[in-house]
Amino acid sequence: MAKRRASAHFCTWVCQYFVGLYQSLWKFWSAHIKSLFVKKEEEEHIPSQENVFHKEKIMVLGQILENHSLTVEERAQATYRIGMLAFTGGPMAGTFATTYMNEVAVLLQNYEMAPETKILLLQGVACWCYLNPVTQTKAKYLQFISILTDVFYHTLEATTPSEINSHLRVKFWTCYVLSVVACNNLSIVEELRRYTSLKYHLQVLASEDWSGWPENFAEVLYFLIGFHSY
Repeated sequence: MAKRRASAHFCTWVCQYFVGLYQSLWKFWSAHIKSLFVKKEEEEHIPSQENVFHKEKIMVLGQILENHSLTVEERAQATYRIGMLAFTGGPMAGTFATTYMNEVAVLLQNYEMAPETKILLLQGVACWCYLNPVTQTKAKYLQFISILTDVFYHTLEATTPSEINSHLRVKFWTCYVLSVVACNNLSIVEELRRYTSLKYHLQVLASEDWSGWPENFAEVLYFLIGFHSY
């Protein structure tokens, strides 16, 4: 009887945790990402009668992303906008957008870029993978877990408070993206557990000032992976 009560209590805790995580991710999306996209659409006057899944717009932006003659920043902007369209277009749009995920993986892994440019790429990935198991699985297949966790191990000799803050923001966004990618995806959670030193990095980041964020996503990711239990 005691075991059944304990099991029921644990299941209730897990359900409440994921409900809370969903609410946190949605709150952060609404406050920091959705408003930017709405503003862009108003500025660009995109006709509302276009395909509800944004296929044509995603394809145009995909061509920009794949154009290696453009700057990394221009390609990152295209990634960000594809992510927004993938999210607002629903699961089918998100799945279609995965065609271009490999380009983003290459950019994150092989190109030097300013922190703000990298954040645009991270925001795009977060939008692609938000509560979409197909795109989450594609991200895992393209080694995004390894690429993203490498951010925590990368040290830069920042010399000014502004530089330090910019690189810290990249790590904050990486925590958020990994929380999105791992949400409701047990196989990705299990893969993250294999990065044993990640536990230390998340503990350090959780102690930073997360003012302005709805949640401390280093802490969220720490508990989501299950590092608190061992």
